[in-house]
Amino acid sequence: MKKKAMHSDMTGKEIRAPRSPALVASVVVALLPLLGTVVACDDDLFQVNWEENPDTAFLFSLARPELNLLSGFDFIGRNPIPIESPEATGKWDMVLDTHEGGLVLLPPSALGIFGDKARIIPMGDVEFDAVRRAPADTTQYIGDQPVPVELGHVYIVRTRQQAGFYGRQCVYYGKFEPLEQDPVAGTLSFMFDVSPVCNSRKLYPPK
Repeated sequence: MKKKAMHSDMTGKEIRAPRSPALVASVVVALLPLLGTVVACDDDLFQVNWEENPDTAFLFSLARPELNLLSGFDFIGRNPIPIESPEATGKWDMVLDTHEGGLVLLPPSALGIFGDKARIIPMGDVEFDAVRRAPADTTQYIGDQPVPVELGHVYIVRTRQQAGFYGRQCVYYGKFEPLEQDPVAGTLSFMFDVSPVCNSRKLYPPK
């Protein structure tokens, strides 16, 4: 069997002969396709593959006398919650209430929960499917005022902030459209959908 080339230094220790530059170069060239695959896989880790999934929800106004009704909505979890519950703190993005005989939507800041990033933008009388991106202009986002409910109108919502993957702080963007309201009974049904992509204003999935 052929032995690897070695020589001894002045102390008698054996030292391996240096590798041929041509050999090193050939190894690097051979590994390049594998390195490209690894980089591509890492890039895929940051892409969230999702599909549009509109759903409906039903809320009760805070003005109703009953306790623990489903008055708040968590767009991240996609479900209504009773905001009177201690466990609901910091887990909702808007609440239904009644002002001057009409139904309104209240972001957390409108109820005195300051510092919360949840906001709402009325987009007007447009088609639900036509709203594809949340506005970049943050001055359009309403956080500390009641937003009147208008049937047939579409609204953009920016959720509260929470920790996402890789330690990022994330808000999520979605849209909703009131379908039926009863100001006397204090009830509202609406259609909604939410992008699961951290901090992305796109309301449609990647192709």
